[in-house]
Formats: sequence, structure tokens, C-alpha cells
Amino acid sequence: MSDKNPPIPPCFDCGDDPINRLIEMFVGIAQKKRIRLGQRPAERPVFRKLHGVAHGRLEIAKDIPADLKVGVFAHDDLTAWMRFSSDTSPTSPDLQSTVGIGLKVFGVPGEKAYGGVGDTADFILQNYPVFFVDNAKEMCEFTYAGVVQGDYPTYLAHHPKTNRILNEMAKVEGSVLTTTYWGILPFGAGQKQAVKYRLDPETPPENVANDAPDYLAVDMANRLSKDDYRFRFMVQRRTHPKTMPLDEATVEWPESESPFIQVATLVIPRQDVEERGQAEYGQSLAFNIFRVPPEQAPVPESSIAAVRKAVYAASADTRHEANGQPLRDPAQPREVRLPPETPPDTCIVKAAIYPSIGVARVGNSPDEWYLGPETPDPEPLPPGAYRDKKGRLKRQAARFRVYGINAKGQIVRELTGEGDDAKIAWSVELANTKSAWYGFQLALDIPEAASAPPTVLRNAAVTERSRLSITPGAREVAGRNARPKTFDDGEFMGQKVYLGEVSTDAEGRLIVLGGHGKSASCDGSWAITFANNEGWYDDISDGPVTAKVSLNGTPLEVVPAWVVVAPPNFGPQRKSVRTMWDLMRDVAITAGTLPAPKRPSFTHDILPIFQRLAGLQWVNAGFAAGFGWRGAFDVSTPEGVARLADRGPANQEIRRVLANSFRRFDVDSWSPKPWPWLYGDAMAIPPAPTPRQNCALSDCQLAMLDQWAMGDFEDDYDPAYAPPSRIDQVPVHLQGDVLTRAALDFCLADAFHPGCEMTWPVRTATMYMEPFRFAHVLPDWVAPNLGEVLTSDGMTIPNGPLYGQVPGGITRWMAVPWQTDSASCRSGYDAAYDPYVPAFWPARVPDQVMTRENYEILMDEKRPLSERRAAFANRAAWIDPLGTTSYTDQINNMIEHFDHLGVVEVLPGPGDSDAFPKIVEVEDRRKTIHDVIPKSGKGPRSLKSTAHQGAAHAGAPGTNRQVDISGIDKFRRFPLGLPVQFK
Repeated sequence: MSDKNPPIPPCFDCGDDPINRLIEMFVGIAQKKRIRLGQRPAERPVFRKLHGVAHGRLEIAKDIPADLKVGVFAHDDLTAWMRFSSDTSPTSPDLQSTVGIGLKVFGVPGEKAYGGVGDTADFILQNYPVFFVDNAKEMCEFTYAGVVQGDYPTYLAHHPKTNRILNEMAKVEGSVLTTTYWGILPFGAGQKQAVKYRLDPETPPENVANDAPDYLAVDMANRLSKDDYRFRFMVQRRTHPKTMPLDEATVEWPESESPFIQVATLVIPRQDVEERGQAEYGQSLAFNIFRVPPEQAPVPESSIAAVRKAVYAASADTRHEANGQPLRDPAQPREVRLPPETPPDTCIVKAAIYPSIGVARVGNSPDEWYLGPETPDPEPLPPGAYRDKKGRLKRQAARFRVYGINAKGQIVRELTGEGDDAKIAWSVELANTKSAWYGFQLALDIPEAASAPPTVLRNAAVTERSRLSITPGAREVAGRNARPKTFDDGEFMGQKVYLGEVSTDAEGRLIVLGGHGKSASCDGSWAITFANNEGWYDDISDGPVTAKVSLNGTPLEVVPAWVVVAPPNFGPQRKSVRTMWDLMRDVAITAGTLPAPKRPSFTHDILPIFQRLAGLQWVNAGFAAGFGWRGAFDVSTPEGVARLADRGPANQEIRRVLANSFRRFDVDSWSPKPWPWLYGDAMAIPPAPTPRQNCALSDCQLAMLDQWAMGDFEDDYDPAYAPPSRIDQVPVHLQGDVLTRAALDFCLADAFHPGCEMTWPVRTATMYMEPFRFAHVLPDWVAPNLGEVLTSDGMTIPNGPLYGQVPGGITRWMAVPWQTDSASCRSGYDAAYDPYVPAFWPARVPDQVMTRENYEILMDEKRPLSERRAAFANRAAWIDPLGTTSYTDQINNMIEHFDHLGVVEVLPGPGDSDAFPKIVEVEDRRKTIHDVIPKSGKGPRSLKSTAHQGAAHAGAPGTNRQVDISGIDKFRRFPLGLPVQFK
């Protein structure tokens, strides 16, 4: 690079023909080169980076001076569309880019200075009062230096005024809606005067540097989603020719000699600028400063204006031709789509059962039960409500309703409940086919499965496979207060097994109850492993829920549902960070059957992630220290939540740091440090060299966190908002989705190893007839013969296990019996790293809990504060009642006395000190379990012996370490190691 640009050859004619040379450089060289290189769609040569397109109106002032009431300003209010952009590439950052607005107003018919006639007028303004060169010749020389010679710096070194202006134009703008814009060039205002234009924002700017690459687009969308914005359209008369030149574009006309006068107001109403097609419409518009009535044309003395007329016209023609669009200015503006004010469609054409997937849970109380959650944020049940008078666990019932829906699939009203115009006959079929299915080794939809032992049939020696399936058949109930019909005639190896019952309540809604948590072996053997105990069964089940419905005597098609009977919920108010609803939502979005959220809601999409992290403090000591009350990452205080809810730039880096703290498989590999501190599908001890050693959020959740980090989210947080705790508080048209989410939000989607309620097949889109609704097998379905070893080919055949489901098809993939897996899932296996995290399923199967003894200390106002603090921080191992004799003793103790372990209940916290939360969660009981296996290890399964009592340290701090289970087969999934690609 020399210290001086080579002279422009005389043949290039910057002096004699600057306009055509600028067309050649802007369009022929720069714009067309990008098009030849594959730019799709073809873009403008300048102001290429779009921030947003908005509609509005130009409200003409009523008291305009007569000499200014010309052209556009002689009209009444006009419809307007505007394009906000920066003069930089679409991939360049927004910060310190020159920002502009192209404004097109409609309803200005007649001849145009551009030539011909039309119905629109254009204004083009930018956020600096002058241009960086005076005239067309200088513009040509400047452009030649960069486009032809590729050497702007040398040119600028010899043109300090241009260099200064360009540096000053690199301004920091906080928002395109709070920026001042200037028209730069002089325009006519009738026959005898020239004027300049300016747009003054009514909202004061907050111009703080922001390094987010697209922050201006995010800010514009955020602002207009909540509020209107207004600009004052100002005009400045040319009153002093000597200080207000017409062809010196670098000279600002002094406002002290001629103040600006408001002639109109540009109103940009609240709107969704991300509405489909709106940005594309704005991109298709062509703007030209000569598309105005002749009396408002740029003054003929301005050579820069003449350049703009020609270059903009040529570039628009090139762009539209490359994009296959006609170069035609629209006669009418794009229609602004408002919600139609049409009466609701109340025509019921069919019925649907909700929740689409209901969840019941087993319990050993013979006749007491409670209803499962019917909103995602239910009020906790009162203390003691989860047990009967003898301390046995109540069953959780799933309740189903029938809704009438219109042709669009929208709920019109509930058909169960009040009213007698609907007749409903319910049918439910529960089945347990675990022991006739394949054993669990590893989730078969992850690549690590190829390195795990083969997935073979359970109880392969039993040739008559039907004896292994508990299939009592369908049960039907109808009307109100229908008496229970029991699933009590199914058999396992000739022994009858009770799976539950169905009935209806006083409104005719279906009640489904599962089994009593009964697990046993047919041959008297003891359980020895976590998932595949041969000869064993349990009373977990699942199956279809259907109904026959008629409305006013007319039969209706009914969209069916499914019920899953799962293990007990020992942490009934807790949700995992990624719930089953989150996972199924992600499956539907990936499959294209559910739209991805355009902009996440802070209240409904972002805040729950952090609330769930904090909520796990009551079931895991590591989460208590990290995310709990005044923990290292406690963001649950009002001040902390307000900070997270603020989408402004002041908290941008806080948002970004927190979003980056969550696990990303392509970044964090198998490190246990990223959030959410939960084990993953391929968990092994020692840690497996795979990113799935630990869990990550769903792709949808991570994408929403990324948008949140950028400030691109709905800041809809209201500290006074109380989510509905009862389904009758929810508008009827939303009740179906709320019921489904309520059921699935309290199911886990952490490690499918194999899982708690459901497992890995639910990640397969072919399992669903629609989002959150399992597909059912067709009536003529024939079970395929998949062989003794389940392969990927067998899984994916069209009539195979990942398509329409049969009764028992969801739970058959789970552990048998469920107690052995629940007793095996703990936390902090690498105590050298952390004794409490990562963890397995703490939301359903707690790891460490606050005991009643520590709660009493906490609540005793007479004790020293230091002692109460220690009691609050202390967490006891939830599995302590299982004893410390051996792993085999522990899992068999769990089978026999799972009700002896505590349920974590909600209790009031201390009211005398702000050192503690107002609400705490406390284990309701812990009852010692004497080892059920005789000390000799022999004897029939039903024999109970007190010959050897395993120790149960009620109230002991920390985690139960006296039984090392790190060597059990649950954590030794890769006997031959993993291939190199996972390392």
C-alpha cells in the first residue's frame, strides 16, 4: 500500500460522468458480484443489514405553515411502511454502524419527480446530519479508492474531513426507535424554497454500547411488542444561502439560523414485526428520494441526489430481476393483519379426551388415593395427605375429561361435568408386559448402545410368552359415580395380579387407579439387579383410554388418550429441570408438528428452568448448596428474578453467562460441571468417555435460553402473577393442554437409564398421532416377531414398537421391578469430585432431604441461630431406611417396604428470621426397614426374618456411603469400552 492513491485514469471519467461510474461500481462490480457468487436473495448494494420492517401512519399536522403544506404534507393522514437498516453487511455487528430508515407512504397519487405517476412517496434518512463527501465527483473518487483499488485507508489519510465524518457516523445507537434521523440533502418545498428533513424520536435514547451482533433487531422487536413509538417529522427552511449550500453535502445547515418545524408525526403502533412475511415485504420494497411529488423533488443543484436517483434505480432493478420479482411500486400497502373479530366457532364436530397422557401412581394403601396434578403449579397437599392412617402410601389417581372440539380442533366446552346432553361410555385397558419384553441395557436410540451388551428377551427360557404378560383386558364404565371396575384377572405365570381399577366421579369424569406397588417373583428368588430380575413382575402398567360419546343423540368421533401407571412420587412438588413435557414438546417441534416458539416467554419458558434448579434443593444437598436458599447461584429472590426478567443491555452479560452455564454436548463433553448436574443416558462408573455421561436440556430449551441471553424474549414477568392452581381457574379452551402439561411436567426426562415413568422411545416422533398424544395400534395390527435380540432393524419396522402402541407398550421398557431401579439411583458416585452431584432423578427419588428432627430444630426460636442454620443446611440420605448390609438387601428391602421411605412435604418455615425461607420442604417420615432377606441368604421369597437388622441412620448427615454400589451392573454398561469416536 502506497502513501497516496494512484490517480484515477482519465478514461474512468469521475469528473465528467460520475453517475454512470458510480452505477458501475455499486451495481456492476459490487452488487452483481455478490449475486454471481450465490447471494440469495439478492440484496441492496447499501444499507444491507435489516433490523426490522414496521407499519405505521404519517399523521399530518393541522397547523402547517402554508408554504410547507405541499406535496405529501398537503394530504391527510397516510399509511406508512418503513424499513430500518444499517449500512453494513448482514453478518456484521450492529454496534457503531450507520443506521437508516426508508419510509414509504401510501395515498399520494399523481406525477412523481422520479418520472411517471404513482400512489406512494419515499423518504430516506440516516442517523447523522451530513454526508461524508460533498458532491458526486468526490463520491466517485471515494468509491473508486475502495471498490477498484481496495484501499480506503490511503484515501482517508489524504481526506481528513471525510475521515472525520465517517468516524463520527460510527455512532452508538441503543435503538432504531429512539434514534434521530436526518434527510441530509436539500429538497424542494414548492417552487421557491428548499428544505431539509429530520425525524425526532419522542422516546429519549439510551445509547450504551452493546456487543450482541443483532441487538438492534432484537430491541426493535421487543419494544414494538409492548408499546407504540412516535417520531416528530421536522422540516428546516433554507434561509441563508451562504451558510446553507445546496451541493455541499458535508455542511450542516445551522439550526440557529433556521429552526426545525414539525409538520407531521410518524406513529409506529405496537405490532409483531416478526410476523411471517412482514420482513420479506419490507425487503421487496424499493426506495428512491425522487419518488415524491415534483414540488418536493431533491433540488437540481445536489449532485449527490442525482447519484442516489440513478444508483438506487439501477440497484433496485438488478435486485428485483435476480430475485424474480417485478420492479413495481405497490399501489396498496401490505394489509395489516388484525385478529379477526368473528364470533367463536361453537360447532362441536368431535370429542377429545384430556389429558392426552394421564399419569397414575402406585401406592400400598388398600383404599385411599388422591388426584394427580391438574395444573402445572398445583397447591401442595396438606401434610399427611399422601399416607393413610397406618402410614401406607396412597395411590395417585389420573382423572380424564371429554371435551367437545370444533373443526379447527379447538375446545368448545367440556362434555363431562354439568349437563345431560352428552352420553359417555369410557373404556380403559391396562397391561404389564415388562417380563415378556426385552431387558434394559441402554437407551437404544443413542450411538453408545452399540457398545452395551445386547438387548435380549427377559425370561427367555419361558416358551409360552403369554404367561409373562399381565393383560386383564378392557374395563368399561359410564355415567356419573360409576362403581369401580377392577383389573384383577390378569396373571403372571399363573398367579393373578391386580393392576388397578376405573370408575367415574360425580361429573362423569374418568378416574384411573393403578396397582398397590406389589412386586414379587414366581419362584421365590430374591432380586439381584437393578432392571432385569428374572422371574419377577410388578404392577406398573399402561394402556389406551377411549370413549364412546354422543351429543344430543349424535355420535361423535373421539380422539383417544393414554394412561401410564408409574412408581410413587416421593417429591410431589418437585419438577426436574427437563420434564417429560419439555422433551415431548421438543420432539414435536423437531418433527414439524408443533411450531417452535418465536420468542420465549420469560414467565413460562425461562423462569421455570431456574425455579426447578432451585426447587431441587429439597431433594439433593448439592443443588441446595448451588441453587438453594442463598446458595452460590440462588436467583430465586425477587431481586434476582427481576434481574433475569430485564431484557435490557445492563443485564445482558448476566444472561449470557447463565445461559452458557448449561451443558452443550458439542462444547462440554462429559464434564460433570455444566448444569443441570444430572446423569445422562450413557452414564457409567467410572465416567464413560461420552457427552451423554451427563444430561442436557432439550434443544428447544437451549434455543430459548440463547434467545433470552440476547434479550430476544417476552419480558412478561409480573411479581404479582399467581399461576392457576386449579383447573377450573383456566379458561375452558386452554384446559386440555394445561391438563396434559400438568401430568407430564411431573414426569422425568433426565437419564433414560431406563427412567422413572417412561423411557427413551418417547423421543421418537413415530410414537405420536399428534403432539403429546401416543398413537394406538390399528384394530388389525399383528405383532411382529422381533427375535430374541432386539436390533435397530426390529425397532424401526413400520408396525414395530416405535409406532402405534399396544397396552403395556410404554412401561414394558422399564425396570422390573421398579423398586430395584429406584433404590439404585443415587447421587455423587465420584465422592472425590462431589458427594452429592451429579444425581439420578432427585425430583422423584430424593437423594438427601431435611429430616423432621432438623425441621424441629429449625423452627425452635429458642435455639441459637447458628444451630438452626446448621440444621437447615443438614441433609440426610433419603435411602437410609434401606439399611447398610448390602446392595442386595437394600433393593429387596425397597421392594417389601417402599412406603417406609419419606415423602417430601411442604411445611411453613420460621417466621422470626429472614435467615430462612418462608416455606420449606421436609421428609414426612423415615422408618427403619429390617432386612427382609434371612441372614443366611436362603429361604423363600415370602419369608421375613429379623435375624439380621440392617442399620438405618435416621437423621444422619450427608449421603449413605456404607454400601458401595458403584460396581453394580447399572453402572457397568460398557464391558468392552467405547469406540474412539466417543472420546
